[in-house]
Amino acid sequence: MTREQKLQTFRALHERAGLFIMPNPWNAGTARILEALGFEALATTSAGDAFMAGRRDGKLTRAETLANAKTIVEATVLPVSADLENGFGRSPEECAQTIRLAAEAGLAGGSIEDASGDPNDPIYDFELSVQRVAASAAAARDCGFVLTARAENFLHDREDLDDTIRRLRAYAQAGADVVYAPALPDIQAVRTVCGVVSKPVNVLMGLTGPVYTVDELTAAGAKRITVGGSMARAALGAFERAALEIKERGTFTYAADAMPHGTATAYMPE
Repeated sequence: MTREQKLQTFRALHERAGLFIMPNPWNAGTARILEALGFEALATTSAGDAFMAGRRDGKLTRAETLANAKTIVEATVLPVSADLENGFGRSPEECAQTIRLAAEAGLAGGSIEDASGDPNDPIYDFELSVQRVAASAAAARDCGFVLTARAENFLHDREDLDDTIRRLRAYAQAGADVVYAPALPDIQAVRTVCGVVSKPVNVLMGLTGPVYTVDELTAAGAKRITVGGSMARAALGAFERAALEIKERGTFTYAADAMPHGTATAYMPE
């Protein structure tokens, strides 16, 4: 599959009727497993990438993030969309350059968020946020790239649905192909967002709090579901439980739940 073929496949998933699920591998091996299980597209996870590198979320460089994304792209025939965090820069120009580099890495799409990384001022102001999306969208059109624009209010204790909707609508008008507000508080908020924006909506599952089914999110109007770093954290949770069993109990019963060596081997190419 060429990048152009993957891009066409990715666009078609957004244009067809119904919702699709885009789980989040963190390396080549997990990407291959998800492909083999029948998923149609994948998304990277900044948290999963960082944790597996022994770092905190948000602490990898653009080069490190894109290098990991490239290993995932090269491991699968599926289209891959990258978590590009805040574009790895404040300025619209830096965001646009991130999009161009992501396309060069073989990615079919990626997301730019409006979180600043500054705990004292966690969300970029409205005008700058829109400018960042507009610059990213222009770069995406030039290089063939599905741009997702993220409004991060609810991940940073700014529980303002009106402002979130205002931002998502502005990002759509600025050229984003998909909009995304992680951690919306309930299914009614998801339904409201999907009803008032003009572009496909991504919904995040895998956080604590309310859990909704694919059918419920489809009925609410969502176009796609991602799970962020939750599958990576699930893997780390199993690893921690196994290590604690060995350390504290001196037993090894965890191995009964482990994927058999032969199964893992079968997922990987020869």
